[in-house]
Amino acid sequence: MTDLTGRRALVTGGGTGLGADMARTLAQAGAEVWVAGRRHAPLQSLSDTHAGIRPVVVDVTDEASVKAMFDTTGTCDIVIANAGASASAPFTRTDLAAWNAMIDVNLTGTFLTLKEAAIRLKGADWGRLIAVASTAGLKGYGYVTAYAAAKHGVIGMVKSAALELAQSGITVNALCPGFMETDMTENSVANIAVKTGMSREEARTSLEKMNPQHRLIRPAEVSAAMMWICGPGSEGITGQALAIAAGEV
Repeated sequence: MTDLTGRRALVTGGGTGLGADMARTLAQAGAEVWVAGRRHAPLQSLSDTHAGIRPVVVDVTDEASVKAMFDTTGTCDIVIANAGASASAPFTRTDLAAWNAMIDVNLTGTFLTLKEAAIRLKGADWGRLIAVASTAGLKGYGYVTAYAAAKHGVIGMVKSAALELAQSGITVNALCPGFMETDMTENSVANIAVKTGMSREEARTSLEKMNPQHRLIRPAEVSAAMMWICGPGSEGITGQALAIAAGEV
């Protein structure tokens, strides 16, 4: 495993699901890890499992809150903008409030987090800025217009920021997992079941079939890709949108 002893890392949306898995993986590699989110309780529960993990509360859609988060954590060598949310509705029934909510947390929140991280890293000779996007940032899916638009925006931002920082030693990349074994996917399964009349098992199978391997992606697979980006020999990997999706895209 990559040795990250002496590195400080921050994972937003870090209390549960993929964020929690990434935080544990980074801590096991020796990094000092901060996990950030809106609710203190899940952050503290995760922190209690490893001495190298500490909690900080943040609203990633609020610029002042993001700045305060970094005031608490200090400059972080590795910053993973993982906080996000998903919601579904037909295109013609997606109202402006729903659209704005998806853009705010998935795109604006990622922008504010990585922008402030880059400001704090100015002058550093090494840094890893990582956005957790989605296969929805690489292709379209029905009924998630706002979510897909936000994730496409994240990838465009990553590619542009990577060019600006290319000579600094700081890389900027996006991870694009397909449907994962997380609570977010379980919420999607429940939503599909309610709206279509499918059983939960049928709804889950419908998502699994989008993956050419007919399964959901494990968070550990995404964490492994994250560790590769943070490992030795990754200096030339920047501005990339890495799909962890079994060939779906």
